[in-house]
Amino acid sequence: MRLVEWERLPKRMRNESVRPYYDRLRVRKKDLAAKRAMDVAAGAVLTVILSPVMLILAAAIKIDSRGPVFFRQERITQYGRSYRIFKFRTMVADADKKGPAVTTCGDSRITRMGRLLRKCRLDELPQLFNVLAGDMSFVGTRPEVKKYVEAYTEEMWATLLLPAGITSRTSIAYKDEDEVMEKYLKEGDTVDEVYIRHVLPEKMRYNLEYLKNFSIAGDIKVMIDTVFAVIR
Repeated sequence: MRLVEWERLPKRMRNESVRPYYDRLRVRKKDLAAKRAMDVAAGAVLTVILSPVMLILAAAIKIDSRGPVFFRQERITQYGRSYRIFKFRTMVADADKKGPAVTTCGDSRITRMGRLLRKCRLDELPQLFNVLAGDMSFVGTRPEVKKYVEAYTEEMWATLLLPAGITSRTSIAYKDEDEVMEKYLKEGDTVDEVYIRHVLPEKMRYNLEYLKNFSIAGDIKVMIDTVFAVIR
């Protein structure tokens, strides 16, 4: 993994708020190379080890509700590039057409099996395929849908200097995001408005701090802490 030259970044990312983050990452060439090597090695091993589990979960999803096993949605990753994320489906078929891109407590679109998968974060397992394809990394900013990325401030665009991640400090802090959303929701507000106005800026503070202190040792610690967070 390496950074492209500054001049090759998308125009929207070439601003003075992004430049300090770019300069910090540019001197971490060895850590960036190790990050991609770790993604490929760990991704391949985990895909093989967890394939029986994923097959069982796929069967359970099909038995529980009508619809496809996987949820595919366009998300934004490194340099603002679009890709299709792989997740186990946890909501009714075509849920993204029946409500907002984020969920709140008691969201009726979530299936019985989906609640279990979300609680244990098992719906994230198919993202191993995204990691192997190079669209994602194990650690990094969680990928957003395009309409939320369009709401980024100039500084927030710095989070797209690296690939989107399966987990992060933000993911650990906001593991119960639907409860956080519920806290801010007031009569007359839409879920999208609340997410962009309140939740997104809070999450981005963690993501930008990660970029400032990026290291491969830090990534390994985040992965270990994520495992313990899920267990708890």
